[in-house]
Amino acid sequence: MDREHQPTRRRGAALEEAILRAAADELVESGYPGLTMDRVARRAGTNKNALYRRWPNRAALGVAAYRRLADARTRVPDTGTLRGDVLALLRQVNCDLSAPHGEILRGLLSSIGDEPELLAQLHEQIGDGGAEPWRAILERAVARGEARPGALRPRVITVALVLLRNEYVTRGIATVPDDVLVEITDEVYLPLVRAESNPR
Repeated sequence: MDREHQPTRRRGAALEEAILRAAADELVESGYPGLTMDRVARRAGTNKNALYRRWPNRAALGVAAYRRLADARTRVPDTGTLRGDVLALLRQVNCDLSAPHGEILRGLLSSIGDEPELLAQLHEQIGDGGAEPWRAILERAVARGEARPGALRPRVITVALVLLRNEYVTRGIATVPDDVLVEITDEVYLPLVRAESNPR
């Protein structure tokens, strides 16, 4: 074994971080089909036992690594207006879903269908896990008087995100046209969340 991939003595959070970083890199390079415990262990400079003590199989590790990737890519726009923020965030998510990260997600979804617990974790990441940026932009809009405080409810916060993902699922397209993102923003999201005193 070369020096770069020799096992390194790490424990606890440091070792887990190294493993997740290695698994995320493997997902980006090879997708979920190419993810193996052997390759992740080698890349992280540890042994497979260290992986299996934390994740029972490659599917569990794959979901954890995808969560890391998704969290790292999340950026909260601040354009100064609710409409600008919503469009910017929709465009960011649309770009991510049509990029290799979207392929990783689709590979995971198709491969872990017979593991309900992992599937639930992945759906949580897709749904609730993506809520924080939307909550942040909506809270700012409420503070500016652009949106009503009552809009800060989980299903309302993520409705634009859900509608975007629905386009991928129902239409089977590689990327959603920008005019659809504008429609989601102007015809659904903004009328739903805006304060009565701010109709436009």
